[in-house]
Amino acid sequence: MQHQELWIFHLDGDSHFLEDETTKIFARKVADHYSARTNQTLEEREASPIIHLKKLNNWIKSVLIQLYARRGDAVLDLACGKGGDLIKWDKAKVGYYVGIDIAEGSIEDCRTRYNGDADHHQRRKKFIFPARLFCGDCYEVRLDKVLANDAPFDICSCQFALHYSWSTEARARRALANISALLRPGGIFIGTMPDANVLIKKLREAEGMSFGNSVYWVHFDEEFSEKKFKASSPFGIKYKFHLEDAVDCPEWIVPFHLFKSLAEEYDFELVFAKNSHEFVHEYMKKPEFVELMRRLGALGDGNQDHTTLSADEWEVAYLYLAFVLRKVSSPICLNE
Repeated sequence: MQHQELWIFHLDGDSHFLEDETTKIFARKVADHYSARTNQTLEEREASPIIHLKKLNNWIKSVLIQLYARRGDAVLDLACGKGGDLIKWDKAKVGYYVGIDIAEGSIEDCRTRYNGDADHHQRRKKFIFPARLFCGDCYEVRLDKVLANDAPFDICSCQFALHYSWSTEARARRALANISALLRPGGIFIGTMPDANVLIKKLREAEGMSFGNSVYWVHFDEEFSEKKFKASSPFGIKYKFHLEDAVDCPEWIVPFHLFKSLAEEYDFELVFAKNSHEFVHEYMKKPEFVELMRRLGALGDGNQDHTTLSADEWEVAYLYLAFVLRKVSSPICLNE
């Protein structure tokens, strides 16, 4: 297939989508944070204090993609960022790719990476699957209209970003409605996000309203000083998250049992949800994923390189979980 030069389409906001100014400011803050992050050289990347955590996260995403992506699949990548997963999709031999991200700078980097213009990794390649890229807020815009000609998708991925939709119920619902509308029956939704149970447990164990280690810290505002969270108001539970060389912006708690219930309203069933620690322990029992881990180098390469995840990086991994949902086929009504 002839490689196509890729252009970026811009999505207009939904004028019917009711949102207060504060929510828009936070969404813009997150977008600006990611837009401002520059591409790193290989040397800079390897010198990162969380390089092994980044490699571990890449392994987790690779395992999810290898488990659920099939040759020829149409892929919807929400919050695709700088296109860091393009190579993973390429290895899965997918047939079509649509990436959407709110951050202008990130989506431009994704375009550069897809077009093979990037030189920061010295191993750029042309991707054989056709693709489209969009800059916009996929937790606000109605994507079923925009992507009517691209759907249905076989698989949707949202990596380390779905929690940004839980600032309000309207955004959380729009996110799930978009994914549900665009996936075929039986289609798969894979993702990673913070593990609310771990965050709340750590907050309750902490002396004050903050906890962390040498590479990260989390801070909750005084409004949560009782360290209790009502099940009746699960949206908008904000905290500040800082991770060295990666993230420094507001995030929102996603109580997973409530996320699962909400997803069921949009015709999803849970396949599994596993904390990153559990995920690593389980899939490191499979030889092909052990080999993948060795190649990615999160635990060293098993040869001369004995460097591995630090204890502090491993603690950060514990803050996250991986999940897989399946779009349920429309129920068939049988006449009695």
